[in-house]
Amino acid sequence: MNIRCLIIDDEPSSQNVLKSFIQKIDYLECVDVCNNALEALEFLKSNPIDLLFLDINMPHLSGIDFYKSLKNPPKVIFTTAYSAFALEGFELDAVDYLLKPFSFERFLKAVSKVKELNDYKIEYVFIKSDKKIHQLKIDDIYFIEGLRDYIKVHLKNNFLITYKPLKLMYNSLPKSTFIQVHKSFIVNKNKLDYLEGNVASINSNKIPLGEKYKKEFLDRFNL
Repeated sequence: MNIRCLIIDDEPSSQNVLKSFIQKIDYLECVDVCNNALEALEFLKSNPIDLLFLDINMPHLSGIDFYKSLKNPPKVIFTTAYSAFALEGFELDAVDYLLKPFSFERFLKAVSKVKELNDYKIEYVFIKSDKKIHQLKIDDIYFIEGLRDYIKVHLKNNFLITYKPLKLMYNSLPKSTFIQVHKSFIVNKNKLDYLEGNVASINSNKIPLGEKYKKEFLDRFNL
């Protein structure tokens, strides 16, 4: 599964270098480019991303302050022309720090670290429901339904309800398996029976496809 990347940089030359490097690596996908942190904040509201290439010295809001503001941040590789920012970047658990101008070899070393982290397979999640903590295999989850501040985790023959926002649950799941298809639904793509119009069928349940999520959903299946 591709690692979905977002470039956040105010310099067109830096954007072009990153885009060209990303295109050379088959497991990376450049989803979009933002010129500043404010654009990126708006973009991330409705677009799941696995990796940020984040410039630090930008107008309006620095890359450091932007990353600190994210509640559930994706992995990040900081890019900057100023080595003085390196320590603070690593204190934020950055995967790596690229000092401009950087070579393709240095870029490859950085993204290889991300791939190693992504290759670690999540096999279980823990759900607190009915005063018990349930250990669920990822493959046993068919889809997840958001109910305001609660979620309903649908299994093959039953379900569990727990207090957790849908967005927080989505961020804890492997994106290679799960995809959000509606503001209130996340599905296990391996459990899809069929797609008809704007409805996905999973285990005899009809799940609506939201318009802003449909393209990404179809792209996952190369449709």
